[in-house]
Amino acid sequence: MNMSEPKQFRIESLRGEMRCDVPMSRHTSWRAGGAAERMYQPADLDDLLVFMRGLPFDEPLYAVGLGSNLLVRDGGLRGTVLLLHGALCGLRLEADGSLYAEAGVPGAKLARFAALHDLRGAEFCAGIPGTIGGMLAMNAGCYGSEIWQKVLCVQTVNRRGEVRMRTADDYEIGYRHVALHPSRPIPAADEWFIAAWLKFEAGDGAVARQEIKELLGKRIAGQPLNLPNAGSVFRNPPGDHAARLIQQCGLKGMRIGGAQVSEKHANFIVNTGGATAADIENLIGEVQAAVEQQTGIRLHPEVRIIGEKREVGSGK
Repeated sequence: MNMSEPKQFRIESLRGEMRCDVPMSRHTSWRAGGAAERMYQPADLDDLLVFMRGLPFDEPLYAVGLGSNLLVRDGGLRGTVLLLHGALCGLRLEADGSLYAEAGVPGAKLARFAALHDLRGAEFCAGIPGTIGGMLAMNAGCYGSEIWQKVLCVQTVNRRGEVRMRTADDYEIGYRHVALHPSRPIPAADEWFIAAWLKFEAGDGAVARQEIKELLGKRIAGQPLNLPNAGSVFRNPPGDHAARLIQQCGLKGMRIGGAQVSEKHANFIVNTGGATAADIENLIGEVQAAVEQQTGIRLHPEVRIIGEKREVGSGK
């Protein structure tokens, strides 16, 4: 990617770390993709707000947690990536029994924390390989539960560094879909989740810990966790499962370059070694086309694909 000269940021009072030309393959679970023009990891929530208030108005901005539901194209990203994992990591039990979790907290850590405090209903979060921010943004779920079923309220920030409190009533929430109601004043593209207050039922923490252990055992047995992947690639169509359709169409093991439809779980695409983002994106497209041709059903990706394609023959 032809990088422009770095823009001027007001960084005098920032406490986090700014880096340039950062390979996103280090920050996505597929271990593929181009470089981010800039990456900023805030020191904490207050530092993030200072950063946002000094952000150039036209600066493209992307929030990334564990990078587990993300494909960055080989041409990379113009603008700034906010790396929230390891930064927004606040997690506490509130006086009213709710849990406060910042956007960079992994789902598995939330599940264990809830069980430690004798709360039930967070166990499913251990099966989601992402952080609270990403889980809120897509209404992540598994094993019959979704994160927005547990939300009391959320805290968001816009690009001007303004913090808002919102509830589920502010959003259109569905299966792997969350968007602000059109009647709300700020479009979703200009607002990011930074924290949530979640409500879980009182219960036996030992039972919850055992359920987490069993759930993680199911993941290990049924998913190709030994190879880089981004979790489920496609949303389940109504009344069916994407994995069943892909397997029915004989696509397990299908390859493009280093990308392969997993032999273990058909709704996973794995990086067998050296896969480019283009390999993965092209394989997603081939699976979509084959399933639609054979079944008439169009699968829709659950993963987010961002960035620029590499120019053919440019080496960039």
